[in-house]
Amino acid sequence: MDQIFVAQNQVEPADVLNTGGSDDAAEFGKTTDYEPEVVGGIVEICRSPVEAALIRSAALRGFRATVAEMQADAEQFARSVGVPIPALDADEIPISPVSLVELLNHAAAILECPDLGLRIAGRQDLSALGSLATALQSCATLGDALDCATRYLFVHSPTIALAVVPDPYGAAGVEALRYSIPARGRNDSQAIDLGLGAIHRYALALAGGRYGLRSVELPHRPAAPLSSYEEFFQAPVRFGCSAALLRVPCSLRRQPIPGGGNRHLRELAEALLIEQLPTNANAILAPRVRAALHHGLGRTPVDIATIASRLSVTPRTLQRRLAEEGTSFSVILDDVRRHTAARYLTDTTMALSDVATRLGLAEQSILTRYSKRWWGVTPTTLRRHGTLPRSRT
Repeated sequence: MDQIFVAQNQVEPADVLNTGGSDDAAEFGKTTDYEPEVVGGIVEICRSPVEAALIRSAALRGFRATVAEMQADAEQFARSVGVPIPALDADEIPISPVSLVELLNHAAAILECPDLGLRIAGRQDLSALGSLATALQSCATLGDALDCATRYLFVHSPTIALAVVPDPYGAAGVEALRYSIPARGRNDSQAIDLGLGAIHRYALALAGGRYGLRSVELPHRPAAPLSSYEEFFQAPVRFGCSAALLRVPCSLRRQPIPGGGNRHLRELAEALLIEQLPTNANAILAPRVRAALHHGLGRTPVDIATIASRLSVTPRTLQRRLAEEGTSFSVILDDVRRHTAARYLTDTTMALSDVATRLGLAEQSILTRYSKRWWGVTPTTLRRHGTLPRSRT
C-alpha cells in the first residue's frame, strides 16, 4: 500500500470548516487508508461495483493498426471475446475491462507476439484521454499534471488508479508512480504493459521529451525479452516486483510543461470532467467523491450533504455506498487533504496559513496537528526536507 501514514484516530469536527456529516466522522479510524490493498501491482477491488464498471474504448487505440501490421484481422479477435467492432475505431464506446484483458491475451497468444501490450502503447498519445488531456496540457508543471491525473483518471477508466508512492528502495530524491488495475485472478501482464506503457508515453509528451525515468518495476514475469522492455522505456526494467511502478526524480514535479500554465483553460477542462462524472446507479462512488472534494476543497463547503447533492444521491445513500466500497466519506476527505497538503508543502512556497485555508481548515495550528498525524513531522520540517517521510507504521 501507499507508504504515507494515515491516522487511525477520529477527525475532530471543530478542526475543520464545513465538514459536516458527524455520524460519518465517527467511522474514521475503522479504515487505515482509502486505497485498497495492492498485491503484485494489482488493486484488490473485486466487489460488484468495480466488476460492473466499464472503460472507454480509447484504451484500444492502436490495436487495429498493430494487428494489421502482423497480417491479421483485428475484428476477428474482437468478435471472439465480445468486444464491439466499432470500439476498435472510436474512443467513447464503453467496453468491459475483462474483455480488454481477454482480447490482449488472446491476440498475443495467437499472433505469438509477447510484446503486444507495449506495441499498442507505442501508438497511444495524450489525445486518448479526451478532456483530461486538455486539463493536463494546461497545467503549469508536471507536478500539477500528476495531481490532476490522479484526481480524474477514473473518468477515462474507473477501474485503474495512479498514485505517487515512496521509492521502494528508499533512494534519496526519488519517488514512484504506481499504476494499478483490479485483480481478476488471470494473467494481466499484457494489460499492465499497455497501461504502464501508455502512462510513460503521456509523461514523455507532457515533459517534451525524456523525463528522468530511473527504472521500471513490473509485478509479472517478462512476457517478452528484456530488451523489448528496455528499448521501449529507455530505462532498466525489473520483473517480479511488488507493484507496477515508474521510478522518477522528485524534482520532476517542478518541471514546467512546455506551453502549459493556462489556468483558465485548465479550470474549464476540469469543470467538464466533473460534468462527465458517471451518474448511473452502478457507478463507483469513491473516485467521484474524491474528485468532487478535490474540486471544491478551499472553494466551497465539502460537507457530506453538499457532496452528496452534487453527485445526485442522498447523504445516507452516499455513506452506504461508500461502506460497500470499503471506505467512508471521512476517510476520503482526510486522504484528499493529506494529498493536497503534501503537494502544497513540497512543491510550493505558499504561506502555511494559506495552505490551511486551501485545505478547509479553520487555523494553521490544525494543519500542524494534522501534519504530525499524517507524517510525524511539522509542516515546516516537511517543507525543509522537500520529500514525504516514509510510513510511520
